[in-house]
Amino acid sequence: MSIHHCNHADQFDTGNPLAERKTRIAALLTALMMIAEIVGGWYFNSMALLADGWHMSSHTLALGLSLLAYRLARHYARDARFSFGAWKFEVLGGYTSALFLVGIAALMAWESFARLLSPRPIFYDDAILIAIIGLLVNLVCAWLLHDGHEHDHSHGHDHGHSHEHHDLNLRAAYIHVVADAATSVLAIIALIAGRQWGANWLDPAMGLAGAVLVARWSVGLIRQTGMVLLDAEMDAPVVKEIREVIAASPIPATISDLHVWRIGKGSYAVVLSLVSSQAADAEYFRQQLRIHEELVHITVEVRLA
Repeated sequence: MSIHHCNHADQFDTGNPLAERKTRIAALLTALMMIAEIVGGWYFNSMALLADGWHMSSHTLALGLSLLAYRLARHYARDARFSFGAWKFEVLGGYTSALFLVGIAALMAWESFARLLSPRPIFYDDAILIAIIGLLVNLVCAWLLHDGHEHDHSHGHDHGHSHEHHDLNLRAAYIHVVADAATSVLAIIALIAGRQWGANWLDPAMGLAGAVLVARWSVGLIRQTGMVLLDAEMDAPVVKEIREVIAASPIPATISDLHVWRIGKGSYAVVLSLVSSQAADAEYFRQQLRIHEELVHITVEVRLA
C-alpha cells in the first residue's frame, strides 16, 4: 500500500483585502444614509422615511458583520487550530447576513401589510427627495461591491476549465445593498405615483413586492453558503475532473473512496483511495492530479488488488 500526502499550506486563503476595503466604504456610506433617513423621517414626520431608515440600519449591521468576518479570517489565518485556514469565517458571515435578510424581508412584509390596512399620510416631496439620495448611495455601494466581486472572479486559473471562485461574504454584502437599491426604486415609484394620482395603496404594495424580492435573494444565499459550510462539494466540477484523470491514467486504477471539500475560494482538498492491479506509487497519481491547480491539498492511497 502506498500513501502520499501533499499539503500546500501557503495556498490557503488568508483573506480578501480588496473586498474588505470596499465593504468598509459601503458600510460607512450606508450608515451615513441610515442616519440621514432616520433624522429626515423624524424631522418631516414621515413614517415612510423612518421605516426605510430602520430598514437600512439592519443592512448597516449586516455589512458590519461582513467586515467582522473578514477581520476574523485574517486574524486566524495562521492559527494552527484551523487545519485548513480560517476562510470559512467569511462563508459564515455570508450565511449570517442571509439570515438577517430573511428577517428584513419578514419585517418589510409585516409593515407593508399593516399600512395596507391602516394607511398613513405621506409627505411625498420630502420622502421622494431623500429616497432618491438613498438610491444613489445604494448604487454607489453596489458598484463598489460588484467591482470587488468581479475582481475576485478574475483571479482564477486557466487550464481549459472554468471554476467560479466566489467570495460568499462579499456576495452577501452586495446582495444587501442591491436589496436596498431595489426597495428604494420601488419606494420612489410608489411615492411618485401616489403623489400624482393619489394612489396611497401603492406604497405598501411596493413594500410587499420588495419583501418577496429580498426573500428570494436571501433564500438562495442561505442555500449556497449552507452547502459550503456543510462541505457539500461532491457535485463540484473538480470531482468530475478527478475521476477523468484516474480513468485516463495509463496505470489502471479504480476509485474505492473519494472525498473532496473546499478550503478556500476555488481551493479544494481531496482524499483519494485507489485500487490497482499493478504496483503503483501514490506520487504518480498525485502528479497527474496537479494539473488541476485548485487541488491544493492532496492525499492519495493506492492498494494492490
